[in-house]
Amino acid sequence: MPSRLPALRRIALGASLVAFLALVPVAAMAQSAEDVGVRAQGMGGAFTAVADDASSAWWNPAGLGAWNSSGKAGGTYANAILEAGAHHAPRADRDEAGLAVPAWRAGARGVVIAYPALGLSYYRLKIGQLQPFAPTDPAGATRQDPRPADVRMRSLALNQLGTTVGQSVGRHLVIGSTVKLLRGSVGVATASASAASLDEAEGLDGDAETRLGLDIGAMASFGLVRAGLMVRNVRETTFGSGADAVTLGRQARGGLAFISGARGGGARFSAAIDADLTTATTAVGDERRVAAGAETWLLGRRLGVRGGASASTVGSRRSRVSGGLSVAVSRGTYVDAEATGGHDDVRRGGSVALRVTF
Repeated sequence: MPSRLPALRRIALGASLVAFLALVPVAAMAQSAEDVGVRAQGMGGAFTAVADDASSAWWNPAGLGAWNSSGKAGGTYANAILEAGAHHAPRADRDEAGLAVPAWRAGARGVVIAYPALGLSYYRLKIGQLQPFAPTDPAGATRQDPRPADVRMRSLALNQLGTTVGQSVGRHLVIGSTVKLLRGSVGVATASASAASLDEAEGLDGDAETRLGLDIGAMASFGLVRAGLMVRNVRETTFGSGADAVTLGRQARGGLAFISGARGGGARFSAAIDADLTTATTAVGDERRVAAGAETWLLGRRLGVRGGASASTVGSRRSRVSGGLSVAVSRGTYVDAEATGGHDDVRRGGSVALRVTF
């Protein structure tokens, strides 16, 4: 490594390499990679190798600097994003009898300002979960108790402040990392199946705790093809204690993308696929998702159109589709929007963002 590299970048690079070597697959829970990023969500979550705006601080730190026409990292612009969104699964948190079913809901707010190889971000996530207890059989008989089981309601309020840095390694590779200061609180309560709801779960409070976290990413570019790898929560963090604790488990995701027309103003067309390398545990079951999506820009980049789909490769497939638009309201200023849906048991919701490029 050339000695002229700034000390901060050398440290970030070293930490990222060590973290990659330490990677092992584990179950993740409570926090989804797809809670943030309007463009990413509009492409069905296929964004790990595309990440080329300020949301790279969340999706892949290595993508923070855009790739210029020569294929080198470093970026040609800076931008800022202000976003908000909410998603949930399944469609309703109660069945036809009015009893609570396994369900979750996540609301996200965020602001990030990014320059080539440097980004500052703040996200606030509020996640509520319902998880019915299994019916009991106190007499030890083979027949289960037909009475509705009680429901554990749990909430996680998470504030995340992050600093992202990236460093090119040669002509084709970038490695980046996001160091996070996490302030989280867990609220837990038990209610009858007829009284529990996601609204009640999200209203629960707990004692706030502060933790440090780390995300790392890598991105390689060869002509029109990019490959990306993202590892979130390299340093796993736990809020709360005992059976009610919430762990932000390690999550790894890889992606490939075909990018065309990336000269000056950015890519005109992108097609991508992503695949989770770890399993995430959610209130409605385990997930390990594979996603595919595309994005195209029209009318001199005044209109962006994107869409995608994803499914789980473990447990229920829970297939879903997404779509989104970007509209330029002035030069370099866009309003982004996305919507996600599918069958009654899958993730659904939407988000909007104001994105400024300068």
